Amino acid sequence: MADGADALLVGGRRNEPTATSGSTGRLRATGPLAAVAAAFVLAQLLLVPLSMGLGWDETVYVSQVTTHHPAAFFSAPRARGVSLLVAPVASWSASTELLRLYLAVLSGLGLYLALRAWQGLLPVRVLATAGGFFATLWVTLFYGPQAMPNYWVAIGALICVGCFLRALRTRPGRRALWGVAAGAALMALMRPTDAVWVALPLLVLAPVRRHWPLLVALAGGLAAGGAEWVIEAHAWYGGLGERLARASEIQGGLGWNLAVDDQMRSLGGRGLCRPCTGAMPHPVVTLWWLVLPVAASLGVVVAVRARRAACAAVPFACAVTAAVPYLFMIGYAAPRFLQPVYALLAVPVAVALCHLFRLVGAVRGRRRPAVATLIALVLAGHLAVQFTVLAATAGRTVDDRRDWTRVATELHRLGVRPPCLVTGHESIPIGYYAGCSSGATGGNNANTTAAQIVSTARRVPVADITGPDGTPPGFARDWRPYRITDLEIRVAPAG
Repeated sequence: MADGADALLVGGRRNEPTATSGSTGRLRATGPLAAVAAAFVLAQLLLVPLSMGLGWDETVYVSQVTTHHPAAFFSAPRARGVSLLVAPVASWSASTELLRLYLAVLSGLGLYLALRAWQGLLPVRVLATAGGFFATLWVTLFYGPQAMPNYWVAIGALICVGCFLRALRTRPGRRALWGVAAGAALMALMRPTDAVWVALPLLVLAPVRRHWPLLVALAGGLAAGGAEWVIEAHAWYGGLGERLARASEIQGGLGWNLAVDDQMRSLGGRGLCRPCTGAMPHPVVTLWWLVLPVAASLGVVVAVRARRAACAAVPFACAVTAAVPYLFMIGYAAPRFLQPVYALLAVPVAVALCHLFRLVGAVRGRRRPAVATLIALVLAGHLAVQFTVLAATAGRTVDDRRDWTRVATELHRLGVRPPCLVTGHESIPIGYYAGCSSGATGGNNANTTAAQIVSTARRVPVADITGPDGTPPGFARDWRPYRITDLEIRVAPAG
């Protein structure tokens, strides 16, 4: 096994053309990575409807930069990275289709750059396999064209870890140091706390290796990306500690909470599993998730025997620390939370898969077609499961968001038009779809009071939405009620 592993990770890399061997060499070195990224973009455009309306979190991020909708309440855990990401389109266009197309193309470019960050560390076939594995997960395809932060934390993690390992090998490695800083900054800009969890092994390894420029680049990138979040904490929340405490409160109180089973339940396509109850998905749906850490561990073993341990062990360690808060510290789950984990584990998984393919290629006689067929069936089954879950999730999501459009249309018919205010059940997304501000007197998104709502109703149209089995708030009980789907809408009297 050691000889095969060495040939896979060392000999294979030596035989590949380098970027300096001319245009043909560059194409052979980067072409497979570009092909993976292009296929990823195409798959998004084919499998995720461009017309799929914006989700709850997306409306919050997009509303911060658009001129077509009032800005929604921005709660403590959120960071401004996604808003900056979508600003080139959302700041001047209200087209959801254009925004989805922009994000799909941008996500493909991000994947390509992330894989390029690993060139020189692993053979191109291993990197293409890693990219292909990550890009074919339903959660990656589903969230690639969405205005959400987790995919971009994953891309930042791949860039940061890849450039970190390159910097360790090529002192002083200025380009690699800039890559570390850029990857860390991207993570922190999107989700500062996630960035710290991902970077923990790197923050330990850099001083152990006495690579102080690398430590400065990593810490500087994290500080640069998280600076706005920290400044905002002091400006609006009374300090960083207070913002972290409020963020923990909104997330249900961070502490010991075993959420492994919650994450498994979410694999069936539940965007947010809170509370996470109900039956587990079919075992076929969760099998890949259970096999993933085993395959990644095998990849680490292969890399160790090939004397390239860091190439698999470091991303594996970063994936483990990134997974800790979402598997053991919160009481709910969402499949997108673990995207950085999947991206990092894709590297050792690809090492294991390429080693397996090499072993199959070495099989002779009658067993070779049978083994090759078995592997092909396993891979085809994996893709079938991922694409089936993706299709069901996308279809269900499109229908759910059409309901918000119907409610917004009815609000307009009832005279609730911009400028206006919507409160109550799902007021943030419904308010966005209606072009209204949104308000809440309690809960995680509290940003107003009953007295302020009543005062606002004297100036602009105001509607309160009561969900199924809910009761209207006291200030709206005398307002005229209307039924829309399973919701009760009460509209404040004019003037």
